[in-house]
Amino acid sequence: MTSPLRRETLEALLERPRLRALLEAMNRDGEETRIVGGAVRNALFGLPVTEVDCATTALPETITRLAQQAGFKPVPTGIDHGTITVVVKGEPFEVTSLREDVETDGRRAVVSFGHDFEADAKRRDFTINALSFGLNGRLYDYAGGLDDLAARRVRFIGDARTRIREDYLRILRFFRFTAEYAENGPDPEGLAAAGAERAGLAILSRERVRHEFLRLLMARRAIGTVEILAEHGFLTWILDGAAELGRFDRAVAAGREPIERLAALAVFVEEDAERLRERLRLSNEEHRRLAAYARLLCELKGGPPVLDPVAIRRLAAAHGVETLSLALAALAGEPRPRVDAQALAALESFRSGAEPVPVFPLRGADLMARGIPKGPRIGEMLGRARDLWFAEGCPDDRASADALLERVLEEG
Repeated sequence: MTSPLRRETLEALLERPRLRALLEAMNRDGEETRIVGGAVRNALFGLPVTEVDCATTALPETITRLAQQAGFKPVPTGIDHGTITVVVKGEPFEVTSLREDVETDGRRAVVSFGHDFEADAKRRDFTINALSFGLNGRLYDYAGGLDDLAARRVRFIGDARTRIREDYLRILRFFRFTAEYAENGPDPEGLAAAGAERAGLAILSRERVRHEFLRLLMARRAIGTVEILAEHGFLTWILDGAAELGRFDRAVAAGREPIERLAALAVFVEEDAERLRERLRLSNEEHRRLAAYARLLCELKGGPPVLDPVAIRRLAAAHGVETLSLALAALAGEPRPRVDAQALAALESFRSGAEPVPVFPLRGADLMARGIPKGPRIGEMLGRARDLWFAEGCPDDRASADALLERVLEEG
């Protein structure tokens, strides 16, 4: 089954003043520059085009010279690979010299610069990423990408195993692009090649795997694609642990962001958060969020079987509304805990801001103002006060805060 492509959306790119000015400046002195890659692909799909990359016959020093002559700012962001970021009235465009692979090792390529758009296109990964569009309004297709776009099919250029051996990250990119653009699941040849070459994933940096996998989790057909990853053994390798597909599905349905989807998919206990931090080189903040989700998950599974509005109030105050919302979305439909309708309404009030999340009302300064000296005793008293506050349902009025302070002082 094929779908019509949006040629008018592609042609509209040439009406963008800054992009057109760039192309006009770069198509001088016998050089040719075209729009390439994702911008062409997304425009033909009718999807938003937020970033535009260009390829050119010009060498990096020529790109720089032409940019400066036009009054643009060239920035050598990837000059070793022939990439100059050209800033046109505040908008950046990556302009890259045409390239040919001299040597590849599965992680990176040694390239030489060339003047052949077809050779440059055929060194790319997928046919739908090999299209180029010129200032003359002509669309160039050297690898059958138009047919694959129309059929909503993601296919490697040439021999799939050869493409993968050039850069093993292409295995994960194959699944991500399939999740984003394909209508009928993975291309059989590509899937077979990914399986045959899977051992090569071990040489990739964890940062590259993390970047690609988190993007995959946000793709349009993430649920079906993650299931395929699980069926073919890729998911266990990526996570180095177990996965919970049902919770992931529910997190996706709730529209969660990447790190939250990862939590629902792969976090059961706090040790999972630690393992994933190392496995995927997560940031400290990402690890903190996974660990917070794990602690709440354990509390929910070991707590009361039914959550009422008071329980929601306590949990929101203790763990935060977003973490609580994620956990309850992931656990929806499981035997424990159940959430009654009033509790769900209370949670929504917190999420919408209609009701503020209660905040523990006492600080160390409150105790010191009543004569308690600075030191460990302050922390101990605040801990007892917090326990009492949670037990009382997290009241947020001034009278309750004053009463709580007096009680803690009396107990010493």
